[in-house]
Amino acid sequence: MSRHEITAAVVGTGHLGRHHVRLLAAMEGVRCIGAYDSDREHLSEVTGAHGVPALESVAAAGAADAVVVATPTVSHREVAGELLGAGCHVLVEKPIAATVAEAEELVALAAAAGKVLAVGHVEFHNPAVQAALGLAEGIRYLESQRLSPFTARSVDVDVILDLMIHDLQITLAVAGEPPSEIRAVGVPVLTDKVDLCHAWVEFPGGLVANLTASRVSAERIRKLRLFGRSSYFSIDYAEQSVSAAQLLRGPEGAAIAPRAVEVVKDEPLRAELQAFIGACRGEATAIVDGRTGAAALAAATTIRRSVEQRRIF
Repeated sequence: MSRHEITAAVVGTGHLGRHHVRLLAAMEGVRCIGAYDSDREHLSEVTGAHGVPALESVAAAGAADAVVVATPTVSHREVAGELLGAGCHVLVEKPIAATVAEAEELVALAAAAGKVLAVGHVEFHNPAVQAALGLAEGIRYLESQRLSPFTARSVDVDVILDLMIHDLQITLAVAGEPPSEIRAVGVPVLTDKVDLCHAWVEFPGGLVANLTASRVSAERIRKLRLFGRSSYFSIDYAEQSVSAAQLLRGPEGAAIAPRAVEVVKDEPLRAELQAFIGACRGEATAIVDGRTGAAALAAATTIRRSVEQRRIF
């Protein structure tokens, strides 16, 4: 297992990109060769704050071993495709691409180049999620709530691709198989896209998921609940905490008892980048790979189609 230095770069220094720059610039075993953004003034601000060079083009970022693509979703196929073609390992922010066809093209390009293609499903790397998934067995019902007050960020996509896709990807990880049925309803509220969505997802193995996402909520809620045959886990993404209970059977009958779950708190984005860099070194790490990111996008697209078919607005 090689621990050689990895050179890295970031393309796109907006809301998430600037944090990728911050973390990569300080990461042990990584040399950040710079960042690129078409907004040169903003780029200068971000690179200056973290002491990395401002690059002149996407092609210049292609000189790095590993590149994070944090541009708007509509450009993911073009930018990530160019970098894979240049021989880079690539982490592209979620959703992996604007369409499933484009996502499959990126997966094929990565496979042909023999390069890592990871997708930035950061909540999968939340320590509370990893702690619960490591203990949960026989999950039959999953419930998520991801509610946020409205902001002008990410209004280029609907709430399904903006917020719900986080929990959808985790649901697919729990299920370990594609869904067999999806039903959903949603409404636009403050934009011309769906701002609030509720989805019901069933899997051949018996898992049922009940997902709610809103970007027009009065409060911010990030909750995930997992129900197994004899266990229950309630995950608070923001607090990075897990409340759990288990069913105990004894001579005097059954009883429900609390279950301690240890969570070692960390910044999920840092954990995501460490997993990506480890994969670039050939290590076995828990990245969300391109094929998994494409599956999450396909499920999200099906949810959107179900919303459009039902049209309650």
